Amino acid sequence: MEHLWRKLLAVIFVIGLLAGCASGGNEEAESSDDQSEQTTEENETSGDEGSFPLTLTDAMDNEVTIEEEPDQIISTIPSNGEILFALGLNEEVVGVSDFANYPEEAAKKEKIGGQDLNVEKILSLEPDIVLAHASGAHTSQEALQQIRDAGIDVYVVQDASSFDTVYETIATIGDITGTSEKASDIVSGMQNDLKAVEEKAAAIAEEDIKDVFVEVSPEPEIYTGGQGTFLNEMLAVIQAENVVGDQEGWFKMNNEAIVELQPEVIITTYGYYTEDPQGSVLSRDGWDTVPAVEEEQVYDVHSDLVTRPGPRLVEGVQELAEAVYPDVFSE
Repeated sequence: MEHLWRKLLAVIFVIGLLAGCASGGNEEAESSDDQSEQTTEENETSGDEGSFPLTLTDAMDNEVTIEEEPDQIISTIPSNGEILFALGLNEEVVGVSDFANYPEEAAKKEKIGGQDLNVEKILSLEPDIVLAHASGAHTSQEALQQIRDAGIDVYVVQDASSFDTVYETIATIGDITGTSEKASDIVSGMQNDLKAVEEKAAAIAEEDIKDVFVEVSPEPEIYTGGQGTFLNEMLAVIQAENVVGDQEGWFKMNNEAIVELQPEVIITTYGYYTEDPQGSVLSRDGWDTVPAVEEEQVYDVHSDLVTRPGPRLVEGVQELAEAVYPDVFSE
C-alpha cells in the first residue's frame, strides 16, 4: 500500500508540473529559448570547456560562479538526477528528489524532498552544488535562497521542452560537473538514435499517417500535450499526427472533446501505477465510436520515457513508434 501511495504522489507531482506549464504562469519556461542562448553565450566566454572557475547564467537569470569541480552534488528533480548518473557521477551524487526512481542507484541516495525541499537535510549533506529546476524554482525561492546563504552554489536548470533544449541541458550539466566530454558523447548518441528513428519513419506513406491521442493521466483528470511539449515533438518524429497539436502546452480535456477528435491510436502513460489502463480506455462509456477503441489500438508507454527531459527520451520515441506503427518499427 505504501508503495502504491508513493507512486500516486509521484504522478500528482508530475501532473502539477505539467499543469503549471499549461497555465502560462511559469515565466522562466516561457523564455527558456532566450535563457538557453544566454547560458550558451556565458559558457563560451567563461573559459575553456570543463575549466574552473566557471561562470554561467541559470534559468532564473542568476549568475553562478563555480570555483572548483564539485565533489558532492544534489539534484532536486528526477531529470537532473538521471543526467548526473548518465554522466557517471554516482559517487558524487549525495542527494536526490523523493521522486527519483532511475537508475537503481538513485534508490540508495539520500532523499531531499519532493515538491517541498528539505533544506535541513540538504545542508546536512554538505553539497558543493545543488541543481534545481526552473519548473519548481518559483515555489522554492525561499528554500533555494537559504541554501545560497549557507555558501552552497545553486544552479537552476532550464525547463527544457524540446530535444534541442535537452541536449543543451546535458551539455551544461556536463560543464558544471567537469564531465563535458561524456556529456557530448551522450548527446551524440541521442542524436544518432533519433536520426535512425526518423529515417525509418520517413518511409511511412502520407495516407498511412495515424491520428494519435496521448493521455498522461487517467480519468477523471485526463491531461495531454500539444505544441511545445516532448510528446508533440516525438509524434512528429515518428510521422504521427497529434490530434491536439493545434493547442499549446499541457492541458486537461473532457471525454466528449476527445471522442470528437476520433483518434486512430490512443497512448496512455500511467500503466506503472494504474491496473489495466488499456482496458479502462476501451470500456469508457460513449467511446465505442472512437476508431482507436473500435480497433483496440490502445497502448501504454512509461510516463518517464516521454515526459522526463533526460537521456532516456529517445527510448520513449522508440516505444511510441512501436505502438503506433508496429509493422514499421517492431523487429
